[in-house]
Amino acid sequence: MGRCLNAQDAQDAKGGRGRCPAEGPGGRFPFGWKKKITTGTHRRREVRLGDRPVDRNLQDPRDFCVLGVHVHARAGQPDQAKAMRGRTYTGPAPMAAGRKGSREEGKHMLQRTGACGEWRETHVGQTVHVAGWVNNYRDHGTGLVFIDLRDHTGLVQLVFDKEDAPAGVVEAADKLRGEDVIAAKGTVRIREGGPNPKLATGQVEIVVERLDVLAKADTPPFHPGDEMNLPGEETRLRYRYLDLRRPQMQQMLRTRHRVAKITRDFFDALGFIEVETPNLCRSTPEGARDFLVPSRLQAGEFYALPQSPQLFKQILMVAGADRYLQICRCFRDEDPRADRQAEFTQIDLEMAFVTREDVLTTMEAFARTLWKEVLGVEIPRFPRMTWQDAMDRYGSDRPDLRYGLELVDIGDLAARTDFKVFADALAKNPGSGHPSTRDGGVVKAIRVPGGAEKLTRKLTDGYAEFVKQFGAGGAPVAKVVRTDKGLGFETGIARFIEPIAGDLIERMGLEAGDTVLFGADRYSVCSKALGELRQKIAQDLGLIGEGLWSFLWVIDFPMFEFDPGTKRYYALHHPFTAPRADHAKRLLAAGHDQTQTLLGVLSDGYDMVVNGSEIGGGSIRIHRRDVQQKVFGLLGLGEEQARAKFGFLLDALRFGAPPHGGIAFGLDRLVMHLAGTDNIRDVIAFPKTQTGADLMTQAPSGVDEAQLKELHIRLAEAKVPV
Repeated sequence: MGRCLNAQDAQDAKGGRGRCPAEGPGGRFPFGWKKKITTGTHRRREVRLGDRPVDRNLQDPRDFCVLGVHVHARAGQPDQAKAMRGRTYTGPAPMAAGRKGSREEGKHMLQRTGACGEWRETHVGQTVHVAGWVNNYRDHGTGLVFIDLRDHTGLVQLVFDKEDAPAGVVEAADKLRGEDVIAAKGTVRIREGGPNPKLATGQVEIVVERLDVLAKADTPPFHPGDEMNLPGEETRLRYRYLDLRRPQMQQMLRTRHRVAKITRDFFDALGFIEVETPNLCRSTPEGARDFLVPSRLQAGEFYALPQSPQLFKQILMVAGADRYLQICRCFRDEDPRADRQAEFTQIDLEMAFVTREDVLTTMEAFARTLWKEVLGVEIPRFPRMTWQDAMDRYGSDRPDLRYGLELVDIGDLAARTDFKVFADALAKNPGSGHPSTRDGGVVKAIRVPGGAEKLTRKLTDGYAEFVKQFGAGGAPVAKVVRTDKGLGFETGIARFIEPIAGDLIERMGLEAGDTVLFGADRYSVCSKALGELRQKIAQDLGLIGEGLWSFLWVIDFPMFEFDPGTKRYYALHHPFTAPRADHAKRLLAAGHDQTQTLLGVLSDGYDMVVNGSEIGGGSIRIHRRDVQQKVFGLLGLGEEQARAKFGFLLDALRFGAPPHGGIAFGLDRLVMHLAGTDNIRDVIAFPKTQTGADLMTQAPSGVDEAQLKELHIRLAEAKVPV
């Protein structure tokens, strides 16, 4: 806090009326004010607050305070404020003081000199001003009232004592109830009832001498300060403004703000420029359904809200922007879930004249900086893993490396058994090449160390049901035991794997007391089912340590997936992802019917994964017309269709496109990890429900017939209320 910048002007301003109302105790500026101040030239007789001119022909120095400018001018001589000229006021305009409309005529509203959670023993003896919401109150019935006052920084105890307070103050305090908004003036003292170790301010309390009741509150549906008795999420979303008062939610908002600021500062230092891209776009096929916006001026035509700024940021690279950043809103009409919303925020980045290594190095440094700045955690260099390795060993392209439980391929061993489940799986889609490129049959197993004691029959039976939701037929099991002849198996399918017991024990490194769970199906089904089962076992057995951060890059994704039913190829990332440089010729030479060749083409795509969650994904982009047209053709977009959908991009590629690449981080997911929550709605100020509804504003809603008519829309069927 600063002091008055011109002592003589301050003395004159007082005019015998005492301290200037803009000053706090000890000549300090009110809470939230900055020291710098703006005044215009005195010849023009104006004061400027930011870009707003303010009349300087005001006779009372309090008028300057009302306008939010702490200027001590001589009463009746405003031109003498020139000592303040040229200084810049950068803080928020404070609330009006001593003006008509205040709670008491001639009595200005108290300005905070500090937040509720800031007061410590070092402040004892100081007269302070605080403001906030009544968290709880306690009336001792002897002229003594205690109030816990709350704001976004925490709680502080206020004491109202008839022996210390002016007449009427204790009586007013006795009428306060939860969520009333008040301001108070008092003196900080050591807490007489003994410290409260649960509060940061627990060593002190404030003895109140003045109380301003700023707003009375009705009885709320729940109390933000009572974390132990919160209602269900639906009620909290309905009254989101109450939910956001909770200290935990306030911390979420501030963490999100900090992440956004660190992001901008980090990339600004590297020469990135922030460019806004349109929110009213052309509808293009990018995987999810578009949100459509009807055009009033072009009847029967629609805009689409952007699923991402992908094409615009590529155009910016063609335009020479070189390094682009945007923290942008994106929209995808898909079912929400715990870590996904239909509208979300993305940190979007693109760089020209770069290789994959350039992008990975830059973005890894950003992530490590973010964790260091927000959590104080030093993250080591990220390991890298190919997509194939991730799928083979973990059954997921976003593996969680905080624990083991790796998948082991035992197909060659399983072929030596007469277990029908294994035989049926291995008989599916025989052929050459890796099973992943032809979705061939596989048999895999997971070793659970010590599982014989940890995994009950109820759990293993539950696992067999659990994997069925991913298309698997079950999860056969066997336990490793020590016998007179050495290690062997018992229970479950022990008798079927007896012929391969020795080889299986050696390959998986099994020990007595372990449990083995098996999967047998097509590669895609088996990998997905065991990958999900691996995570569930880790959760059930408490294998995920607290405070662990496991980052990695997943690279070398396949360019395409193939659907045998429709005979169509689909881009694994998106249709603008470039092939790896050493696979480009293979892509261009392959015909549409050369499925195995095309499924073996690797892209220059990459994902950043932390603790089993993808937090960022990107690629080097296609910058050659021939490659882009080839990809469109394989995806079923003929030349006319491609031009109709992406003509502007194809045109841009004709005029010289630099090699470029980038990434997009999910801001919401980043904040989820940094804030320690597993629900994405916790880190968004005004989220939607699982059905896409905003319970607070009651969106979506019907609209007037007149609005529909303006948009050239007629509803085919009236909406029937449920």
